[in-house]
Amino acid sequence: MKQLSKFFLMFALAVMGFACNDSNNDDNQPTGQTDAQGRVILEGNITANRTLLAREKYILRGFVVVKSGVVLTVEPGTVIFGDKQSTGTLIIERGGRIEANGSVDRPIVFTSAQPKGQRGYGDWGGIVMLGDAPTNKPADTQVEGVPFPYGGTNATSNSGTLRYVRIEFSGVAITPNNEINGLTMGGVGSGTKMEYIQVSFCGDDSYEWFGGNVDAKYLIAFRGWDDDFDCDFGFSGRVQYGISFRDPVINDQSTSNGFEVDNDQTGTTATPLTSATFSNMTVIGPYGRPGVTMFGNDAQWGRSMHLRRNSTVTIVNSLFMGFKEGLRLDGVTTLANYTANTGQLNTLTVAGMTVAAVTGAGGVTTPQATDYFNRTGASNAILADYATLNLNTNVFNLTAPNFLPSAGSPLLSGAAFPGKSADAFFDKVAFRGAFGATNWAQGWTNFDPQNTDY
Repeated sequence: MKQLSKFFLMFALAVMGFACNDSNNDDNQPTGQTDAQGRVILEGNITANRTLLAREKYILRGFVVVKSGVVLTVEPGTVIFGDKQSTGTLIIERGGRIEANGSVDRPIVFTSAQPKGQRGYGDWGGIVMLGDAPTNKPADTQVEGVPFPYGGTNATSNSGTLRYVRIEFSGVAITPNNEINGLTMGGVGSGTKMEYIQVSFCGDDSYEWFGGNVDAKYLIAFRGWDDDFDCDFGFSGRVQYGISFRDPVINDQSTSNGFEVDNDQTGTTATPLTSATFSNMTVIGPYGRPGVTMFGNDAQWGRSMHLRRNSTVTIVNSLFMGFKEGLRLDGVTTLANYTANTGQLNTLTVAGMTVAAVTGAGGVTTPQATDYFNRTGASNAILADYATLNLNTNVFNLTAPNFLPSAGSPLLSGAAFPGKSADAFFDKVAFRGAFGATNWAQGWTNFDPQNTDY
């Protein structure tokens, strides 16, 4: 009897071992149809929870939609390509979620499907995240670039996580003035986690917020085409640590800016007002760089900050360099918002502007705007050039920039966190601009994706 039991035990173990070995073999197979390069094809609607695996490569074909109630999980180190011919785009529908939680040594990469050396602006669509947080637009307004609604009443809604994520060569016009951005956020709520994100070589705006109140830290906009940080329709989130870096020969026909901020298209008083708070931002434009004489179409370079159409964002502890204009306060309602302290511009350094550091428009005179910027207690500064900033010698390097201030830089001190920026979300650091003594961009970024083997 004992011998018989032993036989059955050995037989059972053998069957279990076969099953385990068979499962391991399955793990080495792609989890879907593949293209000629062996990349798993993602297309159409994702209607059930799914995980993208780091051991595989994926390609987005057309609009790939994570439907409401569905979670798309992306493993650290996963590479997802966007198909050029079909304008591959990843859309997180309102009520859907993406959990793309990379790491400093295993970032998640969304990039062009074109071969190394042949990648370019707008090779694919980008990432579109849609939530049901408040906006100042009518219910179910469709987001720019794709025919999907966004917005609602749930300020704490959760569209997922983007952490240690790179988005490269995205941003394409579907029709004139109807473009997909690198990272589009429509009505994204505060339950969403966003930090350590790099958008590079985007064919439209690197980041655009349409309402919502999602927070973010550690954002990079690298060599984009249009605006770097675009806020509309009541965006009221908080952002700390962000850098934009412009290519001197690339700009957009609509005028390329660092910040472009509107309450809505016509500057109404619709609420919630566009009232986001930014701290520790660095915006590096094309002008004033040693040895650089080419600036694309000069008429199409704009401002490091264009605040207009009844906007009321707060920007503090930040550095703006090398645009035609540093700050343009555009519109009498916009100026009124700032003089009433509804929005705040404090502890800002504007350096190396070629036309005027501060200008007015839309009924605001340049002296009015300048008086506001230089008001007592604001601690704002206007510098003719970069010499006194003591920046790293590689700050303008197009493929390997170093954004840290050098030892002794005046940027390493002087930060202050008044008003909205006193919120506990903001780290109360001493430095102004995006970087102090720690390089938070090290390890997970890529400033030369054109020549990267993926």
